[in-house]
Amino acid sequence: MAHFGTASDALAALPDMAGRAGRKGLQIASAEDAESELVRLDALGATLVTLGETAYPEALASLDHAPPVLSVIGDTGALHRTGIAIVGARNASANGRRLAETIASDLAADDSFAIVSGLTRGVDTAAHEGALASGGATVAVMAGGLDIVYPPENTELYARIRETGAIVSEMPPGTEPKPQYFPRRNRIVSGLSHAVVVVEAARRSGSLITARLAGEQGREVLAVPGSPLDPRVWGANNLIREGATLVRDADDIREAVAPLLERAPGRPQRAETVAIALLLDLSASDDESRDAVVACLSPEPVAVDEIVRRCQLTAPVVRTILLELELAGRLERHPGNRVAAC
Repeated sequence: MAHFGTASDALAALPDMAGRAGRKGLQIASAEDAESELVRLDALGATLVTLGETAYPEALASLDHAPPVLSVIGDTGALHRTGIAIVGARNASANGRRLAETIASDLAADDSFAIVSGLTRGVDTAAHEGALASGGATVAVMAGGLDIVYPPENTELYARIRETGAIVSEMPPGTEPKPQYFPRRNRIVSGLSHAVVVVEAARRSGSLITARLAGEQGREVLAVPGSPLDPRVWGANNLIREGATLVRDADDIREAVAPLLERAPGRPQRAETVAIALLLDLSASDDESRDAVVACLSPEPVAVDEIVRRCQLTAPVVRTILLELELAGRLERHPGNRVAAC
């Protein structure tokens, strides 16, 4: 939009840009499709919040590639509180669930905090329950559409959260939660938060993805220690070994977060304040340059600045080619201004 001037002109340019990178016939959603989605959201009692609006959470807006659109059911004000994400094992122990619930209840009793989690089984459920028990705010981030509760047994919990907290998704209504959507969901969980607390996580737990994303986003990473004999806590113990703050209770979290609140993530610069000529350079996007950029890509994420250095192309040309590849489905964005082939 900053380059083309209006949303309409930007949308009109997308099929041609995707075609340059090999994808022919890119279809843009019609106005009728968009209106239909808005009607479905309205029927759910949901609000559409877009990047750049004052209702969009500042912490999330500060990220590279923040979700451009969020659907929200409930209190959008909960998204602007100091978010503390509590995540962990789905098959959490009784002690793990009780500790997550206690910490969430203690923190949420303070109106300045909101407990953020993913509504899944185990620690997530306990964290939401704890926040609700104290009358505090909690935010549930969905991997699918707002109208599909996952897991189904949390339908009643979902209903309670929508009454006093917020339910958030970047996916349109009707989207079934699929495995590839959960890492995307996790970046929102950490992005909405000033700190991420891991309570029990196995070696390959999705909670470790959330913790990694939190570190890349500049958030505080904390973990609750456990017995080395329990495989459910390997991930949390390893996070502490690598430098995560050890958590015993809610006071440890308050102490860790206090310095962050003094330099809380702010709203990023609006695109209009950036010199438009520096963003993209469609005129210099040729096959030779595109081949050079593609040669720098692999399934392993690489920094965009590194691609600029290797290819000896200008930053606007590299940005343009990366955008073309993304539109063609050949590129995936990662936190920290990194990209990977897909």
